[in-house]
Amino acid sequence: MSDQQALVQGSQYWLILSVAAVLPILWAFTLSLHFARPYVVRYLQGLTLRFGGDVWWLSYILMRDGLLVVTLALSAIFLFPNLYMSADLGVPITAPLAALVLFWAMLAKLFGDADDDARTFRIVSVLLVVASMLYIIPQIYGVEAGDQVVALNSISSSLGGIPGALVSGSNPDVSYPILNLSLAGFAATGAVIFAWFLRKVKFEPATIA
Repeated sequence: MSDQQALVQGSQYWLILSVAAVLPILWAFTLSLHFARPYVVRYLQGLTLRFGGDVWWLSYILMRDGLLVVTLALSAIFLFPNLYMSADLGVPITAPLAALVLFWAMLAKLFGDADDDARTFRIVSVLLVVASMLYIIPQIYGVEAGDQVVALNSISSSLGGIPGALVSGSNPDVSYPILNLSLAGFAATGAVIFAWFLRKVKFEPATIA
């Protein structure tokens, strides 16, 4: 039974670490597709076939927004305290905040029009850049650099303990408030959306013909 539990726990750790390692790539593709909009628009303006332009534009929107949803879904695993606070897992300390800011970026796209409104596009751009920095920087200089610190003592002295401060399990005094702040941010955002929905919805009594 202990071997089975060890296998399950090892598989869980491998899955979480794999997601954490893949997310920087997804963030890079998310930013690339978002900021590729001006190039895509200029390319579509040069097409003479309207149907071909519509297909290219719909394909671009599908890939861009679909990748955004996938990135948010994978980032949501860092909101679970047993995974985020685990000392055995190397998780970026600001990963929950990155998920929260990415959620705000998606809300800005839902309640605005980032493709036709320049102000909404700038808001979404800033939120995406901030969210990606909140994840990629501690992932590189915390999780990835931590392995090098263990291997090379010279790097440990030059980094001055920075990798340990950027990993959630190694710095619970900071990571625990960050997790609570992120969860509170999601709860407050959800409450605002629910209140806005109740204020906008129109009640119509049911009638039987």
